[in-house]
Amino acid sequence: MPISPSQGSSAGGQTVVITGTNLGGATAVHFGSKLATITANNATSVTVTTPSGSGVVQVTVTTPGGTSNPLNFYYVGPPFKSALSSTSGPLAGGNTVTITGTGLSTASAVAFGANSATPTIVSDSQITVVVPTGAAAGPVGVTVTTAGGSNNGFSYTYVATPTVTGFTPASGPPSGGTAVTITGTNLSTTQSVTFGGIAASFIVISDASVSAVSPPTADGQPGPADITVTTQAGSATAGTPFQYVAGPGI
Repeated sequence: MPISPSQGSSAGGQTVVITGTNLGGATAVHFGSKLATITANNATSVTVTTPSGSGVVQVTVTTPGGTSNPLNFYYVGPPFKSALSSTSGPLAGGNTVTITGTGLSTASAVAFGANSATPTIVSDSQITVVVPTGAAAGPVGVTVTTAGGSNNGFSYTYVATPTVTGFTPASGPPSGGTAVTITGTNLSTTQSVTFGGIAASFIVISDASVSAVSPPTADGQPGPADITVTTQAGSATAGTPFQYVAGPGI
């Protein structure tokens, strides 16, 4: 006599189908000591709504002909999330996030706002999920759904792709050390700034501005160098290069 599903929320309220033989006219279905609500019944199946419960309980069906052999049903508590490995990422999605907590072994879906993804279960305390594409830049709630219910205690921020619209000054010596203000959009999560592929020190001023210090050129010689800003959502390169200019000599 199979039961499907064989696990569900400790709060009850789940639809369960029990199949077997001679089940017509069922008068009671017990989940442990509690009665389930019978919603459909015929000779080969009984459909019920589970009562609340905890742990493992035995399920029996009673008909005018007697009481069936017991089946195990497993009550699962709601999930608890304790941490997200990353709380922001690109609007396009595609990055993998690790969620830790408890009661995660039956996770069936993780929703980022209105968009859902199927997680990979690592253990009862850890799952990973590939973040789906976001509807718009900004924060969304993260909801994990398991056999025991849902939990939505975290926020994740989708970050739009950066742009670089300009910088000043336009040039500096090959020895580096020039303070350069870079302007654009979606720069608040800047992770690196490079001049011709060479990393520069920087600070984020705002979502529209980053201040960087030009590094020395690799060979100490003058020439052009592309300025590239990389954020959590991708990279953007200025339309014109920064010019390393040799100083005067006499």
